Amino acid sequence: MTPSTSGSNSETPTLLRQAINAVAEACRIANAVQKNLEQVRRIAKDDRSPVTVADFAVQAIVHHALALQNPKVKIVGEEHAGQLREPDERPVLEAVVEAVQGYRETLTEEEIIAAIDGCDHDATGEAYWTLDPVDGTKGFLRGQHYAIALARIENGQVTLGVMGCPNLSRKLDHPLDTPDVTGTIFAASLEGGSWILPANEPDAEPDRVRITPAAERGEMVRICESVEAAHSRQSDTERVLESLGVSPDPVRLDSQSKYAVVARGQADAYLRMPTSRSYVEKIWDHAAGMIIAQEAGATVTDITGSPLDFSRGATLEGNRGIICAVPDLHGRLIEAIDQLGLAAGAR
Repeated sequence: MTPSTSGSNSETPTLLRQAINAVAEACRIANAVQKNLEQVRRIAKDDRSPVTVADFAVQAIVHHALALQNPKVKIVGEEHAGQLREPDERPVLEAVVEAVQGYRETLTEEEIIAAIDGCDHDATGEAYWTLDPVDGTKGFLRGQHYAIALARIENGQVTLGVMGCPNLSRKLDHPLDTPDVTGTIFAASLEGGSWILPANEPDAEPDRVRITPAAERGEMVRICESVEAAHSRQSDTERVLESLGVSPDPVRLDSQSKYAVVARGQADAYLRMPTSRSYVEKIWDHAAGMIIAQEAGATVTDITGSPLDFSRGATLEGNRGIICAVPDLHGRLIEAIDQLGLAAGAR
């Protein structure tokens, strides 16, 4: 069953189902690579090669799946196949081909490379997809959380998003630091709500995803942050929380999964404080997660309170930082950031 798409245009249910199916297949491929990290490392002779293989394999399979429905599909992807054409990268290419052919055995090496390169749209069209094939590189390499994030943007607005979290359990009481054997897929469409499905059963009956209401949370505030300090200025986050009288003891996990954790009530806010004035966020790092969180009832803006602007191409150059939070907390976070002077000169 496809999650509800009420309020969306007539094409949305079909596009959402296509995206769910593509991400479900991509989850299987990425999960298989992650479970064979050492074997891939031995073949490609590079500690980072497993995530490289997974990135390329996922991008190829998602493009192929969507192109079967629309040969003129436009996708803004993170990867480019130029690297795979280098003679020294032949072992990586062979590992990518093996991973893809494990699920699409009829695809040739040339077709796989073409599919990877097919995700080369420049984010200037009226309607296109954006894909982060493996978001959470270090989480993937640690055998922990990562996400496959696919979203559709129409006229500068995110209209649907699907995110596969192969190691995130559907059970809220499952420890976040313990990978799940089934995984989850989150799906959302504009005004259609946010939903969750088992990653291994994309046709299963979906469950609605909603933030935890203020009346049920009490005084406790749970913050979600990246494991990697380089992704957000965590010292600034601590200052913001301390100014609100909140103990800075965040839930840490990699990737856009943090949006999903807020969406389903395991955390009340996700803060991504800018690490430098020059850094600009990429659309594929936030499009899917944003709509999933928003459709669950969360508020998502940059650190000045401005909506995320997806009308400027492949980057969020009009924004600085990210705050995804339950509505009653979001305004307090924005105010604290402003009072501490952390938003000054943010744009």
